Amino acid sequence: MGLKKDKSAATSEVTSIRNDYVRSVERQEKRQQAHKVRLFRRLTVFGLLVLMASVWIGITVYNQSQTIAEKEQARAESLAALEQVEKEQAQLQEQIMLLNDEEYIAKLARKEYFLSDEGEIIFTLPKEEGENKEKAAEKE
Repeated sequence: MGLKKDKSAATSEVTSIRNDYVRSVERQEKRQQAHKVRLFRRLTVFGLLVLMASVWIGITVYNQSQTIAEKEQARAESLAALEQVEKEQAQLQEQIMLLNDEEYIAKLARKEYFLSDEGEIIFTLPKEEGENKEKAAEKE
């Protein structure tokens, strides 16, 4: 134990040599330290740029996905409307086909305009008129 105390006491009393070699080593160490600081700064700036680019890309992807979702919803609504219009068109085509049939036209005219065939008698029932008046009164 006595040796350790002597060595520590001896090292604290040692003065550093100030020659050209020692100064060049100190300058080299300072350059290396400055290089490490500059490297750290460059890496920090590069990391920030990468982070900003990542955030920008993320926001762009999110906005585009929202736009795509809106367009998909509009497309679905348009397809539903198209399907409804196609059904209506099919019904109208069927009605056109029926209107080209003379028997159908005759039946429609008898029903709508109370026309009769030869030998037919048309009766109107008073209950229907009373029911129509009651329904009209209920709606008001």
